[in-house]
This record gives sequence, structure tokens and C-alpha cells, in this order.
Amino acid sequence: MSTPHKDEVTGVETTGHEWDDIRELNNPLPKWWVYTFYATIVWSVAYFIFMPSWPVFWNGEWTALEGVLGYSQRGAVTEELAAIDEGRAEYMQSIAATDISKIQANPELMELAVAGGKALFGDNCAPCHGSGAQGFKGYPNLNDDNWIWGGTLEAIQTTITHGIRWEQDDDTRFNMMPRFLTDGILNREEVGNVTDYVMAISGQGEMTAGAEAGAEIFAQQCVACHGENGAGNQELGAPNLTDAIWLYGGNRSDIYESIAKARAGVMPAWGGRLSDAEIKELALYVHTLGGGQ
Repeated sequence: MSTPHKDEVTGVETTGHEWDDIRELNNPLPKWWVYTFYATIVWSVAYFIFMPSWPVFWNGEWTALEGVLGYSQRGAVTEELAAIDEGRAEYMQSIAATDISKIQANPELMELAVAGGKALFGDNCAPCHGSGAQGFKGYPNLNDDNWIWGGTLEAIQTTITHGIRWEQDDDTRFNMMPRFLTDGILNREEVGNVTDYVMAISGQGEMTAGAEAGAEIFAQQCVACHGENGAGNQELGAPNLTDAIWLYGGNRSDIYESIAKARAGVMPAWGGRLSDAEIKELALYVHTLGGGQ
């Protein structure tokens, strides 16, 4: 049981409890602290009245009391976004009405378009191409000057709008490399010889006897798309085989796999998902990354 006691030094009564000869003084709380505490109680009651607060189960779902002011963070964000969209509407109309090549000649419009394109890229393109557009295996690097379908503003705009091998778009970019081994067009030795030839013309190997045999096969099977020297053809979407840039890997096993089984990467068509103005913004942004032609 507690024992009443008055502290000899301060003359203040203790709480009556003792632990290891230590007693607690029964000093009253400072008035400023007490008044602040009362103020918080009043504030909380007012908050319950004016702001959304207490959770309630209503009409089969959990919600919150809306409060007299009817405020909600969701509503506030909606209003802010609406204000942003209203502010962007004028320049978005200008972008939509201006030819993409002429936007570059308008510094103010170009700055706004590139800023918008960067945001759109982060939301829609970065998951595949990377936040820095550096690409990954099977996803092109957009910073270099190696373009399968062309790197002009108009070419980039077309690629973004219609995608690549996107079946839902009748105007999609489309090509199809034969599966030379899978479809029985070439046998394993012949595929290996073509691989050796591609390694040689890309500076990764010597022109061996196998590579020379592969050159003959290349002339029969591959020249129509990749060209006589293997430099590719952007109109057909045939990549350049003579440089050091490889979409699906440039070592021997990767090249062999590409020839034997072919590659058929798919890019979505953004026309219909994004507005014409947004597609222009994206094209302008990608073009400024350093590799635009």
C-alpha cells in the first residue's frame, strides 16, 4: 500500500509510492501543458465535426464520416489534376496542331513537349527500355544511333503510333525472319557456317572455311533483307549485322539462336492509348536522347 510522505527538501507531498527508496513528487502539471491538452481535445472534437474522420459501415461497405466541409484528399487531388490539365490544354492543342518537324523550331513548345515526353516515357516505356532508355536484351537502346526502323522524327513517331508486330494495329511495323533451323530451311552445320560469317563481318571472327561457306548461304538466304554487305535495311526493319550493336546478344550462341529460331519481339501500338499530341511528345523526347537521325 502507498504511504503518504512529504519530501524533506522541497516540502512537496509524494505520490505515496516508493521503489528502491526513490519517491515521486506529486507536483501538479504546468498550466500551459494542461491548457494545451484541453485545446487538443477541443480541436479533435471540431475536426470530427468538420473533416472526414470516423470510419462507419454504410450500405455494405466501409467509409468515413464526410464532415461538414465535405473535404477529401481524393477530391483535392482530382481538383489539382484538373487544374494541371487545364493549364496544359493550350500547349497540347498547339502540339497537336503543329507538324512534328516544326515543333523543333519553336524553342518554347519544344521545351514543353520534351518535358511532357520524358514524363510519358517514364510512365509507359521505361519498364521495357529502362528509365534511361538504355534498353536491355531484346529491348532496343534508344540512346545510340542504331535504328532498326529508322531514327528520324517521323520514323520514331510511326513506330510509337503503330508498334512492332502488334496484331491489333493494321499499320504496325512488321517483318518476319525465317526460322532457318526450326523450319528445316538449313541444317545445323549450315546455320553454324552462317553464324561464323556473321561473326566475321562484324569483326568478331576470322573468315574461316566455314565462314566462307556461310557467305554463300548468306548470299542466297539473307541478302534480300540484310543487304549484300549485311548493313541492314531500315525500310524492312532488317538490322545491321556489321556493327557491335546486338538487340538479342552478339556472341556466337546468341547469333546462332537468332538464325536458327529467329526473333519476333513485339512492341505495343500506342496510337489510341495516347493522344496524337502525347505521341509527338514521346517521339521528340526519344529523338533528343542522342541517337535521333
